[in-house]
Amino acid sequence: MKSEDPQLLRKIIHIDMDAFYASVEQRDFPEYRGKALVVGGPPEGRGVVATASYEARKFGVKSAMTSRKAQQLCPHAIFVYPRFAAYKEASQKIREIFRRYTDLIEPLSLDEAYLDVTEDKLGIGSAIAIAQEIKQAIKDELQLTASAGVSINKFIAKIASDMNKPDGLTFIGPSKIEKFVENLPVEKFFGVGKVTAEKMKRQGLHTGLDLKQLSEQRMIQLFGKTGKFFYHIVRGVDNRPVQAHQDIKSISAEDTFSYDLDKGEELNEWLDKIARSAYKRLQNHQVFGRTLTLKIKFGDFKQITRSTSFATPILELEQVLEIAKSLLEQADFDGKKVRLIGVGFSNFGEARTKNNTTGYQTSLFDL
Repeated sequence: MKSEDPQLLRKIIHIDMDAFYASVEQRDFPEYRGKALVVGGPPEGRGVVATASYEARKFGVKSAMTSRKAQQLCPHAIFVYPRFAAYKEASQKIREIFRRYTDLIEPLSLDEAYLDVTEDKLGIGSAIAIAQEIKQAIKDELQLTASAGVSINKFIAKIASDMNKPDGLTFIGPSKIEKFVENLPVEKFFGVGKVTAEKMKRQGLHTGLDLKQLSEQRMIQLFGKTGKFFYHIVRGVDNRPVQAHQDIKSISAEDTFSYDLDKGEELNEWLDKIARSAYKRLQNHQVFGRTLTLKIKFGDFKQITRSTSFATPILELEQVLEIAKSLLEQADFDGKKVRLIGVGFSNFGEARTKNNTTGYQTSLFDL
């Protein structure tokens, strides 16, 4: 860690809830405990797995897998629809526990967040001790388990939290980081998806040690702007701060139909429901965008979007419904049927309430 200034070393914790949605269901409904549970749409339609209990994961069931595939892998699995209100309530209580120790909290989703405890509120001093206390509080107060990763930066802490799931706690200190990163498969690196991983492997790059042999210039030649980031991250250097607040960039709602729809009255009815759902989310967060986007995915999986923007925020539901319907009427279906439709809002600018009086900012943890 020669390139990291010891004076700037942070104490970062990454908390990742264990099979969060499924764990909330098993907590709230005792009949699901110890069972293979899948949270998502039913296998009879076009359901997708949101998450699965560890009992189901043993059979290869994973998030984002189709429910039909999940049922094939685990025929005895129980399928339940998500209850997002329950998950949001649990995540808010988890965040209240975080706040006992620090205000530097960067939520990534309902079930995971970074915490900077370099200066913790209670003066505990040890990031490991804080992580242990947080995990225990979540277990005692919410009857849920979390895994934690502790290190000097976000990249290492996030990888560490995934190493001993469920209910794990992994610390990777400064002296261990260099060797740890060298042994990491390229797929584990932040920003390396399937396509980039395959590209790396075609270049004979399989581990952090392989990447480390490349110069910064060569990294940029191969991977563009992210090459510079890879060059530093492979050396365990990640100076990204924990950001306590993040502006909302967009809010949307969408639905996949159980069967493909023609352009007509039924599709208009669905559009009305989805637009109302998106508008309700705007109201919940009291932000109103200037741009409305209609998303259409056809039966052949091809997708189009149509947007329209205004000088002032779209405030009224009637406006939303009228604009969405107009965009749908203008869209060229080319004789295709529709598989999915969505309505989204963006371009919040200085996001304002409907009363147009105060600026408003919310955390992604609350979405």
